[in-house]
Amino acid sequence: MALATAGGTAVVQAAGTQAWEGLRARVARLLGRGDAERERVELERLERTADALDASGGAGAGAERVRLRQETSWQTRFEDLLEGADGADRERIAAELRALVREQGAGAVSAGDHGVAVGGKVEVRADHGSVAALRTGDVTIGNPTRPGPPQG
Repeated sequence: MALATAGGTAVVQAAGTQAWEGLRARVARLLGRGDAERERVELERLERTADALDASGGAGAGAERVRLRQETSWQTRFEDLLEGADGADRERIAAELRALVREQGAGAVSAGDHGVAVGGKVEVRADHGSVAALRTGDVTIGNPTRPGPPQG
């Protein structure tokens, strides 16, 4: 189930990114299981997912509901695929899905509104009485009041 959940998340995170075309082709092949017609149907489903995510605007509670619905839908598809396979075939499918999730996760970095996402090491340093800050939007830095009894 965890693998299927990760697969659903990978599909949704990839939609609309540079990784989408490669991932959607791999997912369609995996779910199509060698049947060209089934693969075509899966490609259409994947496109509907990308369209739904794009139409949601990417922000707010409505967009989050769309993302969760799409993740759940793909999780269920992967669960059904794994449950419907036997022994060695299930292991092969699981290995392919693990590789797909690992590869998608290796390059996936995202942040919400007013967020900053970094796919590597970040070091922020302030010294000698300075202040270091990063935020999208307005940032105000002023002099703090001195501790002690109230002035007035």
